[in-house]
Amino acid sequence: MTAGAAVAGPDGALRCPWALSAPEYVAYHDEEWGRPVRGDDALYERLSLEAFQSGLSWITILRRRPGFRSAFAGFSIDAVAAFTDADRERLLADTGIIRNRAKVDATLSNARVLAAWAPGDLDALIWSHAPDPAGRAVPGTLADVPAVTPESTALSKALKKRGLRFVGPTTAYALMQACGLVDDHLRECVARAGGPGGA
Repeated sequence: MTAGAAVAGPDGALRCPWALSAPEYVAYHDEEWGRPVRGDDALYERLSLEAFQSGLSWITILRRRPGFRSAFAGFSIDAVAAFTDADRERLLADTGIIRNRAKVDATLSNARVLAAWAPGDLDALIWSHAPDPAGRAVPGTLADVPAVTPESTALSKALKKRGLRFVGPTTAYALMQACGLVDDHLRECVARAGGPGGA
């Protein structure tokens, strides 16, 4: 077996190896990761969760996602933008989320910035950085999947220029993967679009 290649799961289907490292990953991998996400609030949620993930494993975030959604008003940009200092203190005491002061502050600041944008602006900005799929090689193993691309670097710069925080090139690329701007499911993966089990 090639290192980093798709691996058969309990159901016999081939998946990206990371999808089998924890039970919660299978559904996330099969049903969400790499599928197009549209809408400002939905993208704000993913952007926020990717920022919270920085330095941690994604499973930590995935297991706490219900807590994050509860704590951050379902990631409604307008609702979070209206959070007060008391809400900030509540968040920093909430054991259902990652209580990192810098990440909490960035999530609140980002909501305030985004609340001033026209509806659809975040969606349009993020999706304008989606690369042409025809120009991308299909990854055969995990070693073929980059951590940063020219597009993610450009997206990071565009977001930072407009006042968003915790949006470095690596976080931007993780966002692009999670939200379907790129399809980094491996060639033999059941969830790859147009592949063995992809749509």
